[in-house]
Amino acid sequence: MSTPISETQFHESEGVDDWRAVFWGACAVFRTDDYATAAQFATSIAEIAEELGHYPDIDLRQGTVAVRTGSSNLSDRDVILARKVSAAARQLGLDADPGNVQHVQFTFDVVDGEPIKAFWEAALGYEREGDDDLVDPRRSSPPVWFQKVEHHQLPHNRIHVDVSVPHDVAEQRVNAILGAGGRMLGDKHAPAWWSLVDAEGNVVDIATWQGRE
Repeated sequence: MSTPISETQFHESEGVDDWRAVFWGACAVFRTDDYATAAQFATSIAEIAEELGHYPDIDLRQGTVAVRTGSSNLSDRDVILARKVSAAARQLGLDADPGNVQHVQFTFDVVDGEPIKAFWEAALGYEREGDDDLVDPRRSSPPVWFQKVEHHQLPHNRIHVDVSVPHDVAEQRVNAILGAGGRMLGDKHAPAWWSLVDAEGNVVDIATWQGRE
């Protein structure tokens, strides 16, 4: 049995300094010098997962290995997993790169969500996850969240991008967007999220786990 924990409890746990809570769990990115070491690290993670019976997502690329807890809600099992993965990384001399952690999802504003969900479920080949989400069964593409809103008149920007980033790099990301010509649409919900808009009205929310509990 696992015990659910909050993002705050996760970050207050010992041995998880390499990790950052984002949407859909916690993630760590480790830098690797060569592909063989990255593969060795991935094998170590697989062994840890089998030992714990708790399976993270592993994204192995040239130069990095990203590890994400395998469930959308954090638990005490994720703390144990994070500690063991970080210990395996240290044994191989790998450094974490928390600033490169992020999670992207697409958000639709919907009045009547059911027909919209059915449409995008068929279009993307995704599966339902709870009442409000569609997820890639291959776990390789961004999820889609359907946000209930009050009735509005068309035309309306009804889709935006959510970028969930570590709490300690969020303002840097916001400033980078402003420096690239973006405009602040609203920051009253910060640090939970900042809404920014590009020159043609497309919206991105830069989001963190903070300010939600």
